[in-house]
Amino acid sequence: MKGYVYILLCADGSYYTGSTTNLDIRLAQHFSGEGANYTQKHRPIKLLYFEEFNDISKAFDREKQIQGWSRRKKEALINENYSDLFEFNKK
Repeated sequence: MKGYVYILLCADGSYYTGSTTNLDIRLAQHFSGEGANYTQKHRPIKLLYFEEFNDISKAFDREKQIQGWSRRKKEALINENYSDLFEFNKK
């Protein structure tokens, strides 16, 4: 089953990273207040980034990887600054 990992910008400036099998439905849930507890409390305002995978388990693994990253590294990914992304791996 296809999967997606995504990063949302929340109203307080924080990032939320999640994974799903249906990006459109999951985004609608987040934006309507029916999503995760975090996004219910920190209302999302914008989809910043997503990746598509052929397998939901790969999307889930990627979600966990990104969740462990610093804000700066997430911003490098969002902004497609791949040289910075790899530089942050060295630190």
